[in-house]
Amino acid sequence: MSKLNWNLKNANLLSLLVALTGAFIVLLPLIVVFLTSFGGAGTTTGVSQNNWTLANYREAWERGKFLLAFANSTLVAIAVTAFQIFTSALAGYALARLKFRGRQALLLVVLATLVIPFQLLVIPIFLVLKWGHMINTYWALILPTAVNGFGIFLLRQYFQTIPVELEEAAAIDGANRLQILWRIMLPLARPALVTLFLFTFIGEWNDLFKPLVFTTRPELRTVQLALAEFQEQFTNNWPLMMAAVTIATLPVMVLFLIGQRQFIQGIATTGIKN
Repeated sequence: MSKLNWNLKNANLLSLLVALTGAFIVLLPLIVVFLTSFGGAGTTTGVSQNNWTLANYREAWERGKFLLAFANSTLVAIAVTAFQIFTSALAGYALARLKFRGRQALLLVVLATLVIPFQLLVIPIFLVLKWGHMINTYWALILPTAVNGFGIFLLRQYFQTIPVELEEAAAIDGANRLQILWRIMLPLARPALVTLFLFTFIGEWNDLFKPLVFTTRPELRTVQLALAEFQEQFTNNWPLMMAAVTIATLPVMVLFLIGQRQFIQGIATTGIKN
């Protein structure tokens, strides 16, 4: 018995060492970026520098005009996230609970959209946006990704884990489908909603393709576009570049740390059907 406990202890210690090693490898680039951002001008790393300064962040913020870029990225990310949660909740609930002809075929179509790269659709999307006079507007950054097959499938799978008896009890009390969805299904699906929110918001925040293709106006610059332009101007100033990268990355890192518990729960439980 003692030998078994000793083996389990060694196995747990080995698992911990492997996890810590993996975490260090993943976090090492972020650590280097963060430390370099405090270095003096002309340095390549801030690890061994004694003259660390916060001036890089102030200069990067002002020269990169990140205030406008942050406002644009926040507006676009929140709008796209709201649209995706709304459409995914309605479509996911319909595919999970409603019985209608062609439901499985429609689900297959939704899944098929997951394997189609967005870049493959950019020309027809551009033509539609041009026809609707939406090029160089916020709508050009919002509408192309307002609906997403991943969100529909994610919520559909999560809704299937919720007991049908809860809906039947609400229906007996006189609730209709929309009331059941709003008052019962969505509160119970909070982990999946948080997961979809994080995936969508972070994806939109890090998106460079749409602003680069669908906009040319400087006042519509997003964070990633501002960061790309900043990189072209300060290629040889590594501390300043790393400060700009940290500024652009910090919001999504904080957002993920806040919602990580719900995110893990949503990923762990999605796909488990009662």
